Amino acid sequence: MLNFTIRRLLMAIPTLLFISLVIFLLLELAPGDPMANVPLTVPPDVKEKMREALGLDQPTYVRFLKWIQQFFWVEPIHLIDSLFGTHWGEGMQRVISWQTRSPVMDIVAQRIPQTLWVVGLSYVLGALIAVPIGVISAYKQYSIFDQLGTFISMIGFSVPTFFTGVLLIVIFSVYLGWFPSIYDTTLKVHDWHTFTLQVKQMIMPVFVLALYNAAQISRFMRASMLDNLNQDYVRTARAKGLSEKVVVVVHVLRNSMIPVVTVIALGVPQVFGGAIITEQVFKVNGLGQLLITAINANDLPMVQTLTFIFAILIVLFNLIADILYGVLDPRIRYD
Repeated sequence: MLNFTIRRLLMAIPTLLFISLVIFLLLELAPGDPMANVPLTVPPDVKEKMREALGLDQPTYVRFLKWIQQFFWVEPIHLIDSLFGTHWGEGMQRVISWQTRSPVMDIVAQRIPQTLWVVGLSYVLGALIAVPIGVISAYKQYSIFDQLGTFISMIGFSVPTFFTGVLLIVIFSVYLGWFPSIYDTTLKVHDWHTFTLQVKQMIMPVFVLALYNAAQISRFMRASMLDNLNQDYVRTARAKGLSEKVVVVVHVLRNSMIPVVTVIALGVPQVFGGAIITEQVFKVNGLGQLLITAINANDLPMVQTLTFIFAILIVLFNLIADILYGVLDPRIRYD
């Protein structure tokens, strides 16, 4: 397993370099000019100096190499400086946002906690709820619980998140007044009162995303369980006198988790990008909202960085899924 992990990490390097090249070229060749929003009263020589300051006067391959160097070398050094109080990154040129004129990774670092609190928590809760629902629905096929779970899953999977979010705002914020309709990103938790406010403002966006995620994962879990419940090894385990709990939990559930792990692991990056609409509805200043703002402002460095971060997450969680295959199924060997 260690050799396999090392090989996959080494293979990830050229993969990410190729992905970064594709992302950079697609956005560079897209129509639009970052100087388009500059007022017409600005003299042409000033515009030219602004273009030079942004590095737009350099060839495309030079800008790409500098972007890669800053992303993989300069920004990690600044991250170490912020964590340990060192000064190794002083004077190094960083990736600058065209919209805010601030380092891109500093802005991303400010938005990540909001995204992790809302999007990350919703995905964890969705997975924790979906797995037992899928297991029970498959074991008690066509029961009332199974039919109710199927009905709720179809609603959660088919109803768009922006409709669910607006509906919850109308019911619980406008009419009942239980929860705030806008997420206050400036709220700092320092006592029980602020903790209660933080939980109250997280309930609706977390519920919207958790419902959608749980609906998808529970369907995969149920289908995988049904496929394994009819296998010969299950009948053999029962014939050996094993208890029903051991048969279902140890044998069937473990083998059924293999395709579900793929859905969960590869769904994590999609959640960070797919929560854009929910963040817009509840005004959560996360990575999704940041991406929309950058696209509207034609802020290419920010869009390139966020898109590449999502690509890194996909490669990383794909590796995690492959490793979990070997943990769940002893028959799978990579070495």
